[in-house]
Amino acid sequence: MQSMAIVLAGGSGRRMGLSKPKQYEELNGKPLVCYCLQTFEDSFINGVILVCRPGDEEYCKNEIVEKYSYKKIVKIVPGGKERFDSVYEGLKAAGKCDYVFIHDGARPFVSQHVLERCLHYAAKYKAAAAAVRAKDTIKIEDGDGFIDQSPDREMIWQMQTPQVFDYRMILSCYEKLKKDEKRLEEAGVRITDDTMVAKMFAGVDAKLVESEYENIKITTPGDMYIAEALIRMQGK
Repeated sequence: MQSMAIVLAGGSGRRMGLSKPKQYEELNGKPLVCYCLQTFEDSFINGVILVCRPGDEEYCKNEIVEKYSYKKIVKIVPGGKERFDSVYEGLKAAGKCDYVFIHDGARPFVSQHVLERCLHYAAKYKAAAAAVRAKDTIKIEDGDGFIDQSPDREMIWQMQTPQVFDYRMILSCYEKLKKDEKRLEEAGVRITDDTMVAKMFAGVDAKLVESEYENIKITTPGDMYIAEALIRMQGK
């Protein structure tokens, strides 16, 4: 059973207020993206597609792949305007495999345990996604800043990555998405994760796989302080 990982490392770092993309920002002496790449390098996964910003291919080759001696990164491809464009480029580059892991390069702390569980359920249901149960009470507003609904917290999950799919199924879904892109944009439909694509174009519901709260996404400057603390705790 062949599996590939697509690591999305095409962010701009705008919300971080950085002079360079956050995925290249140093965390304990090495680029942020290297942490998840090392996890994939040490895992059962057969190969990795690194999706970067257009123009960053040489930088990634020299300063990421060669500098840190990653053997499983088989291709570096430029991403697109939106996240789903970058995923599609990664899927096209993945070639023949059975399952594909789609992961945010800004999530440095994904564990081998989560990878294994996600593959187990993807093999059973064709789609699986790492997620954690919401800790806080969630409110839905009415559009004017007042509380409209109070959903049951026990039914609320916070989505993470990796999201893992039967490769042929999710590639077909993305091909359909790209053909339908203009209509969806005009209808105001926003594609926020890959499970939406599987549901919209194949009717496949992803199995939620209980993940770990440490599998955070680095989005704001404060997240870097949390990441540094987690590295000290984990001894990385």
